[in-house]
Amino acid sequence: MIESLHSPHIARVKALIGSKGAKERREQGLFVAEGVQCAREALTSLNGPQVKILYGTENGLSKISELDLSTVEIVEVTDAVMKAMSDTVSPQGLVSLCYKPDSDITQLTSNGKSTFIYLHEIQDPGNAGTILRTADAMGISAIITSPDSVDMFSPKVVRSTAGSLWHIPVIEGVAFSAVESQFPNLQKILLSSHASTSILDLAIKGDCIAIFGNEARGVDASVLGSAVTEVTIPMAGRAESLNLSAAASIVMFALSSKVAG
Repeated sequence: MIESLHSPHIARVKALIGSKGAKERREQGLFVAEGVQCAREALTSLNGPQVKILYGTENGLSKISELDLSTVEIVEVTDAVMKAMSDTVSPQGLVSLCYKPDSDITQLTSNGKSTFIYLHEIQDPGNAGTILRTADAMGISAIITSPDSVDMFSPKVVRSTAGSLWHIPVIEGVAFSAVESQFPNLQKILLSSHASTSILDLAIKGDCIAIFGNEARGVDASVLGSAVTEVTIPMAGRAESLNLSAAASIVMFALSSKVAG
């Protein structure tokens, strides 16, 4: 059991979740996932990010005692050490050190009914995590992010996904031109407040990709190539606009119903 607050294990975890965490995660190929739900998903997922080391307090490990932990390196720590490792106010007693998936846009395939999400320079971790979680619920095929988007494996994003990070492929730092090269026949849909076409009236004729722009600036359709259909969400109420993750959730629900139908 680790009891010392000067343990190199603490330093390693803190480096991955600290102010320079993005650089550390890239260089080490690792990320940190806190909490019981993330630990369960990481330990039971066959295709998602795999666990390198599971740090746990006695109480934390008791919460997943029904799982087979024989193939994972378990490092038991005290409550004080867990608190030092944690990025949350009230740690749940489990910190999973996981391998970042070595994913690439060329690994993705489509089946004629595939739906992808492209996040263009999204900055807010909460928005990114919620969009990924909703995408998982709506059966989206993959999440793709542009260069200069939020790190999808940062602690706040990982927590916001509530375990969905292990259910859906995430491809980071991809220029939209590379997406078009991989899938030249994608139906491109851009959420825009200036559009005249309602998402409810849109017909889906095959593989499609929904594009969501930066929270403050959006995205200019001209940078996305040709044949982009701009859509809006009709609102009967008096709200001027929607939070990005809320708007994206509505669009994904609408797309899932159209593809399923």
